[in-house]
Amino acid sequence: MTDPDIAGGGRRRTRLTRARILEAARRELDRDPDCSLEDIAEAAGVVRRTVYDHFGGRSALVEGLASDATEALGRALKAMPVPGPDAVTEMARLVLALWPVGDRCRTLLRLAPQDLGAERVNEILGPARERATAIIERGQRQGVFHTGVPPDPLGRALEGLTLALLECVNAGTWSDDGTRTATAALIAVGADGDLAAARVRWLARPERLSA
Repeated sequence: MTDPDIAGGGRRRTRLTRARILEAARRELDRDPDCSLEDIAEAAGVVRRTVYDHFGGRSALVEGLASDATEALGRALKAMPVPGPDAVTEMARLVLALWPVGDRCRTLLRLAPQDLGAERVNEILGPARERATAIIERGQRQGVFHTGVPPDPLGRALEGLTLALLECVNAGTWSDDGTRTATAALIAVGADGDLAAARVRWLARPERLSA
């Protein structure tokens, strides 16, 4: 009979090893999308056989990253407050909530042509895109966002801006905790610049982060 304490400890070590491999994969694939499993294993501090034991190969490893990113985005969206009537505030909240997990999605988008495919990327980003589109549509009705571009294309443009700024963070040309990006996003969809900056500052106050 297996000792439940030993079994539980083994499962915990397995989860920790898996998480360490995924974190190393994010770093290495972002650095070089063509890096090998051996490179990832070395970065994770394990042998290549351990990577195969957990994922079976590159495609399964990338799918593990996709599942991890999906869960992270889902948690961030679920943690957001119930949407209110103010589209400017809601868009700022959305960007501030998603910025911390944006690096995961950026890595996946870079891998899309060779490993994931557009359909899987759309599946991962779908909930965030739907939320952004709904907010933009509300803001257009309120007259606070641009109305010359339909909500869905404007949301995709906003997504592209956010991903570009994430790339700039890695390149050292943009420094941000999410507040600058949230302000830029609001201005990009048509919000008044002063209003955008003031609203983001208000939301970024410590007592407001979980409000």
